[in-house]
Amino acid sequence: MRATFRLGRIAGVPVGVNWSVLVIFALIAWLLSADQFPRSYPDRPGWAYLSAGLAAAVVFFLGLLAHEVSHAVVAKRHGIQVAGITLWLFGGVAELRGEAPDPGAELRIAGIGPLVSLLLGVFFGAIAVLLALAGQDGLLLGSVSWLAGINVLLAVFNILPAAPLDGGRLLSAAVWKATGDRARASVVAARAGWVLGVLLIGLGLWQFLAGYGVGGIWLALIGWFLIGAAGVEERQARLGGALSGVRVGEVMTPQPQTASAELTVADFVDHYLFAYRHTALPLTEDGRPVGLVTLDRVRGTPADRRTATTLGEVSCRADDLVLARPEEQLTDLLPRLTGCADGRALVVTGDQLVGIVSPSDISRAVQRASLRDQPAGHR
Repeated sequence: MRATFRLGRIAGVPVGVNWSVLVIFALIAWLLSADQFPRSYPDRPGWAYLSAGLAAAVVFFLGLLAHEVSHAVVAKRHGIQVAGITLWLFGGVAELRGEAPDPGAELRIAGIGPLVSLLLGVFFGAIAVLLALAGQDGLLLGSVSWLAGINVLLAVFNILPAAPLDGGRLLSAAVWKATGDRARASVVAARAGWVLGVLLIGLGLWQFLAGYGVGGIWLALIGWFLIGAAGVEERQARLGGALSGVRVGEVMTPQPQTASAELTVADFVDHYLFAYRHTALPLTEDGRPVGLVTLDRVRGTPADRRTATTLGEVSCRADDLVLARPEEQLTDLLPRLTGCADGRALVVTGDQLVGIVSPSDISRAVQRASLRDQPAGHR
């Protein structure tokens, strides 16, 4: 999920917001200010309902951010790189570029998020109790009570044993611990996610047809999202299982052709394009990778600007490159192959470029792994 705009960094992790957050933010604020609060606390001015609804929605998303930041902090403590955190329509996601080293780490990384949400629910619940004891019976109490309930609900929903929810990670950690097979554990959690998605769609459609309003449609949408995400996770798990034990150096294209970042796009198109047989070109300086440009990026440069535009200006910059070592496990590299590098990684020894891993290289590795795993009678 891509961030539409960035909020900055928290605990060293980039935090962004997708435009779809505006939809759920507006929905929450509207339901609270136009329905729940007026029913519970009648005869207040409209601005008071609106202010309370907006404030509750803002605090809710801050709690959601705290949930995701906790995942990122614990992941970093276990040596896993965190590319960023993005809030979007269905909540938030911490993009981890790597996998937990053992079931215990998986459990801690997954479990901290629901724990933070639960603690927030208890915190707001305690404030609500204190307000009630102090004789408060208005929108402030209503807002705090809603925040207590929604955070507890978020914690409970997230520990349901189904991927991609945190509970799916907990289930995966348990199966991994019991069987010693990470790929099998991930497949089990993904299939549980598919089952939960189907159940939520069925429940949502029943609620809608029974006249319970838009809540049923929302449940069905969540179920639809879970089914899609669970399918992706199962495919990734099977891919990881097929490539288990394969190292980056075994699949990379060694000593790829390179170019200077100072070369203009026009010179590249006129003199190098047809001599170059790959779709990605590493840019180097004294053997060090400083960028990566793809044919799609070159193609996107207007013809009248190619003589004044260098490859470095249209490339994936050095800070955004995905770097790997030849001895690294390919399964550890796969989660990092997103973003600017267009699904490619540059392989280095020290700071010197020695190879490149492309989607084609990975596809060939998968085909070889499938041949290796076939029973002898089927070869």
